[in-house]
Amino acid sequence: MTDTAPLASLATDLTGGRTSGLRFLDDAGTLAIVLDVTGLAEPERKPLEEKLRDALLARDEVTSVRVAMTAEKKALTIVAVGSGKGGVGKSTLAANLAVALHRRGVKVGLVDADIYGPSLPRLMDSEGTKPEAQGSKLVPVPNAYGVPMLSTGQIAAPGQAIAWRGPMAGKALEQLVDARWGAVDTLVVDLPPGTGDVQLTMIQRHKPAGAVIVSTPQDLALIDAARAISLFEQADVPIIGLVENMAGYACPHCGGVSDPFGRGGAEAAAGEMGIAFLGRVPLAIGIRLASDGGVPPAAGTDPAGEPFHAVAAKVADWLDARKAR
Repeated sequence: MTDTAPLASLATDLTGGRTSGLRFLDDAGTLAIVLDVTGLAEPERKPLEEKLRDALLARDEVTSVRVAMTAEKKALTIVAVGSGKGGVGKSTLAANLAVALHRRGVKVGLVDADIYGPSLPRLMDSEGTKPEAQGSKLVPVPNAYGVPMLSTGQIAAPGQAIAWRGPMAGKALEQLVDARWGAVDTLVVDLPPGTGDVQLTMIQRHKPAGAVIVSTPQDLALIDAARAISLFEQADVPIIGLVENMAGYACPHCGGVSDPFGRGGAEAAAGEMGIAFLGRVPLAIGIRLASDGGVPPAAGTDPAGEPFHAVAAKVADWLDARKAR
């Protein structure tokens, strides 16, 4: 009987311990081996398989090699970004949070779960780029900011109304989340405003690790933000914290700062509800221009990106603390 120990040792060294079950299937030299590709992106898997196959075939006792690749389904850490109402800058916050987390070294992807009003393709300069499919799963679309992304806005025709009932929207969300994310281990999910079908589907099928709530400082927005917080709390989804968006406007001409939506309301509300306050993002024309141009401020070195990096730092600390528990 051929001693397989040297072959097993060779396979282990070549793959960093990703092989198992090495055995000969017959006396003609047909070798079978299992290669674990968990955590490897799709482009990394084939080269590793070929490297392993070629090394084994170079041995005199081996005439053919059958490699069975396996991968455990990785549990993604989902950070939901929600709001009680629309128009509070939730999608802008989600895009910049993902970019800022990526710049901190987090292996992050981005899902636009705002099925009926997808705006992340514009914010991430991914309009007109459709995702490919491998088997039954979508492959996220890359971008210049290192954050792979999926959105119904990349699938539907530009300007097309997405008029789907709840079950169809739920199925769309399933496809976006259950995709081939490769090395990604953390998903930032931009939810629709409110507390409807998509939010319930997300909580039931893909329970988030935590939620970031976005609100403007005004009382009406905070009332709706409290409803969003209540939904997550009822479902035992931890609230990472509250972000106050559109907090203060600095006039580019005189430099004076005004507060058209009020100031400090979200921080006060966070204190009353006993949740963390993650920071303020100003009402700034630089943020608006960059966002409309598909350049998230968090991707550059301009001061407009600093508030998003401050929020991302607190979210990253929360995620690290969660892993340590």
